Amino acid sequence: MREYPQRLHHNTPGWVKDGALFHIRIRADPAQSPPLTDSVLARELLAAARRYHELGHWWCELFLLMPDHAHALLAFPPTPGMSATIRDWKRGTARFQKVQWQGGYFDHRSRSVQAGQESWLYLRRNPVVKGLCATEDD
Repeated sequence: MREYPQRLHHNTPGWVKDGALFHIRIRADPAQSPPLTDSVLARELLAAARRYHELGHWWCELFLLMPDHAHALLAFPPTPGMSATIRDWKRGTARFQKVQWQGGYFDHRSRSVQAGQESWLYLRRNPVVKGLCATEDD
């Protein structure tokens, strides 16, 4: 029987074009308090995401906070790559915003413009479906 690795390695294959868009989900630890949607914490986390975008660490199409996880549509430069960039962002927000993150993260590459648009719509609809707001623009 084949054993599965305990840890996923998020290396982007060499054949994936630079600028490929990824749907990323980062989960907070169940012990995280306050929730990521707390007004002060949310403002700081979104500022940290914006800072990474402005510094060119990633290209951010969308960054969405839910109480216990964050969703993002991101593209990464080849160096240092997706894993190092996500790791460093999580470390920074753990240090400065005191966020407790679970290990690892989920990633899914958008393989077409249509897939990227579907991810965008799904993410924008997520808080409405969960009853956190009335409309996607809230």
